[in-house]
Amino acid sequence: MFSRHGWSKFGRRAHTHAPHFALIEGWRAEALGEHTLSVESCDTREQDMRHWLQVRIDAEERKLARLTEKIVRAMTEYKEAFKLDTQEVDASVAAMPEYRAMLDTLEADNLPRFVARFKELLNENTIREVAHFQSQLHRERETIKERVARINESLTQIDYNPGRFIALEAQAAPDADVRDFQTELRACTEGTLTGSEDAQYSEAKFVQVKHIIERFRGREGWAEADRRWAAKVTDVRQWFVFAASERWREDGSEHEHYADSGGKSGGQKEKLAYTILAASLAYQFGLEWGATRSRSFRFVVIDEAFGRGSDESAEYGLRLFRQLGLQLLIVTPLQKIHIIEPFVASVGFVHNEDGSASKLRNLTIEDYRAERDAGH
Repeated sequence: MFSRHGWSKFGRRAHTHAPHFALIEGWRAEALGEHTLSVESCDTREQDMRHWLQVRIDAEERKLARLTEKIVRAMTEYKEAFKLDTQEVDASVAAMPEYRAMLDTLEADNLPRFVARFKELLNENTIREVAHFQSQLHRERETIKERVARINESLTQIDYNPGRFIALEAQAAPDADVRDFQTELRACTEGTLTGSEDAQYSEAKFVQVKHIIERFRGREGWAEADRRWAAKVTDVRQWFVFAASERWREDGSEHEHYADSGGKSGGQKEKLAYTILAASLAYQFGLEWGATRSRSFRFVVIDEAFGRGSDESAEYGLRLFRQLGLQLLIVTPLQKIHIIEPFVASVGFVHNEDGSASKLRNLTIEDYRAERDAGH
């Protein structure tokens, strides 16, 4: 028989497990329905109940696995977005306390109260700096156009062919990188002067600016490609493709368009090359038409390759260089001196008789002509 003390312990245990008995009774009713238990049906009903419970357990485990996968994926995305803050934290359920601590810190910082200040700084500082950068690139673009126009003023004074002259054309480059960069810059600065109170507007501007800045800094795994991209899109010369148009002096109509020198004869290629070379030098020196008495030093050295072309194209090149006011030093074999003679003020003869020591003799062009006419 149980003592009063023993019955008391049994009663406490029964009271403690009462909620579990109630839960099991609810499961039994849900799993077995209105079936009445009997001694004969206990084994069958036990199997039914066990199967019902196992199905429920398997379903809950699948839900837990999907939830775990979703949590780990969110952690991985967060780590990818904020590498510096999460470099010591794993993407696993075991790291939940660390992520909870980061969330608590973010909530304690109360970042939403800085939204207005963020928008103010975004518009007044970051985007305005991007706009200034864009403006500087546009000024350089206009400078190129102005210098091409200045070069063309000089080129109109030279007959490329009888009755025709060459005009350089600077056209917008079709390069996709350059075109996309210009579009992205424009998108960053559109609407920034008037601004907007829309939070989505500020966030969109931030994302646009962030994308460009990240490429300039070099993204992880793309540093070299981004470096080449930045060098190309910020070199405003890459914004253009240059061509030459041969036009009639009489009415300015185009006779021929030179996008490249393919299909042209050797002499035509040389003439076009001299034209582009002179134009490049004029651009580099910032030459102005008519400033022939300028005190600026615009020195160009032409080596012996100059003499390998035709006399006609060489003479054309020299006339072009003179028209642009360049100071020339020409290295050429003696047999080509008749070509350069009208374009130089003095000549220097280099002579080596025995191969051991060279001698240099300087003559004005007048002295050279006098000695030549005298038969020396």
